[in-house]
Order: sequence, then C-alpha cells, then structure tokens
Amino acid sequence: MNQQPDEIEDDGRVICDMNVSGMPWHQDRNSQAIVSPRKDSRLRGDPITKRELRRYTWYAILAGLVVVAIFSIVWILFTLFATQVWFR
Repeated sequence: MNQQPDEIEDDGRVICDMNVSGMPWHQDRNSQAIVSPRKDSRLRGDPITKRELRRYTWYAILAGLVVVAIFSIVWILFTLFATQVWFR
C-alpha cells in the first residue's frame, strides 16, 4: 500500500530560489559572472565626510544617552514605588 518510488526524479522546478542579491554567490540574470564584494563596495557612492562622521557619531552618542536616561528614570521610579508603596 505505502509504496515509495525507487528513485526520485528531478523535474527541474525551483522550489526556493537561493540566488539572493548581496550574497557572494549571487549571479545576475543577464550575466553568469559572480558579483565581487569589492567591486560592489566601490559603486555605493561618495565617501562620508568628516563633518558627517562627527554628526553621526554625536547622534549615536545622544541616542545612547537617551536610552540610558530612560532606563535610569524607570529604575528610580520603580525603587521609589517599591520603598514607598509596595513594602509598606
């Protein structure tokens, strides 16, 4: 009743295409050459200036300080709640 075929035949259909752009093995549909990561990085655009680098660094530090401030405020409020209301 539960007979399995002796051999599985490959019918050539693609179930999941693993040719994803950005991967080192990616092949363009028009050409069969593998895209080099080094060649791709040169085509990305102009390099970042020192002013932009300073601005991005400052905003990253500022975002980190905001996160630390929020966690600190929540911790202080929890401590006040626990000592003034919860443990009374």
